[in-house]
Parts: sequence; structure tokens; C-alpha cells
Amino acid sequence: MDSPLENSPLYLKAKEIQKLVDTIVDVVYESDLEYETEVEGEIIDENINYMVENSIIIPAKIAGVFDEDVPYDLKMENATLVRKAARELLTDATSIESFGFKDIEYLDILRKEIDEFRLLFAEWVKTFDPWNYIIDRWGLFNPPGINYDDHDPDDDLPFNPSDEEDFDEDWNDEIDDDILGEGDEDD
Repeated sequence: MDSPLENSPLYLKAKEIQKLVDTIVDVVYESDLEYETEVEGEIIDENINYMVENSIIIPAKIAGVFDEDVPYDLKMENATLVRKAARELLTDATSIESFGFKDIEYLDILRKEIDEFRLLFAEWVKTFDPWNYIIDRWGLFNPPGINYDDHDPDDDLPFNPSDEEDFDEDWNDEIDDDILGEGDEDD
């Protein structure tokens, strides 16, 4: 049974883009690109490597924060990385084309897929709950109206684990015994 993530149109589109990039990489390496200099060849190789990396980053970063319980700041941070990776795919595609890659229909398909992904992405970002947040002390990914130097009411909550009702000083003795092989002799 597929998870909500695996059924998500956003995630499915990200995986399609990843497969498309893999195909583009194969086609580029099979093509007859001729480099005027060794540096040009290195640039194209770097573009290809970046495309592969970015195509992997996109679904991974979506999966990392897909759960609705993930705080707003973490979702926004990953969303930023997804957006950056998608935009870099477009930049690298243009670079490969400028070096004479002839099978540009693959690059046109990639551009179309990324544009479709962008719309799904924008709708996904609208679902982020700005009230489920941890103050981002760096100040980048706080919800509107929350500043990096705001007081966090959670800081006022007293917490001493040994004062908790359920605190059991021997909580890990059974685990230690199992690891050391000192568990029940009857087993």
C-alpha cells in the first residue's frame, strides 16, 4: 500500500523529473557533443553532475517534511532547497544547450515538467501551517509576525526529567541487559 507521500502529485512529479534527468544524462553522454576545449567538456560534465544531484534533492527534501506535524520553519527550509534545485535544473539545461546539445526536445520536456511541478509546489507550500512552528533564531523561516528574537513561551516551561511522574531511573536496565546478554535465563 502506497503512503500519502507516494500518492502525492507533487512527489510523483518530482520522481518523474528525476527519471527524465536520468534519461537526459544518458542521451548527453551518447550524443556527439564536440568540445572546443577540455574546459568545455569539464563544464558539461559538471552541469550533468549538478542535474543529477538536483533531481535527487527535490524528492528527498519533499519526503523529509511531507508529514503535517513537521514545523513550519523546517518545511520552509526544505521548500527553499527544492525551489533552488528546480531552478538550477533549468539553468544547467540551458548551459548544456548552449554547448551544442542537439536533442533539445528532452530539455523542452524538462522545462515543461518543471513548470508543472512549480504549480504543484506552490499549492503544497500553501498547506504549511504557520502556527506549527519553532522560532527560527536565524530569522529566515519564521511565520509572518514572528521574529527571531521573540520570546518563546516554551522557554518558560519548567522541565526536569527526574521530577516527572513517569520517570524511571532504571528505564534502560532491561535494554542494557539485553544488549549484554544478561536477560532472562528462561528464554
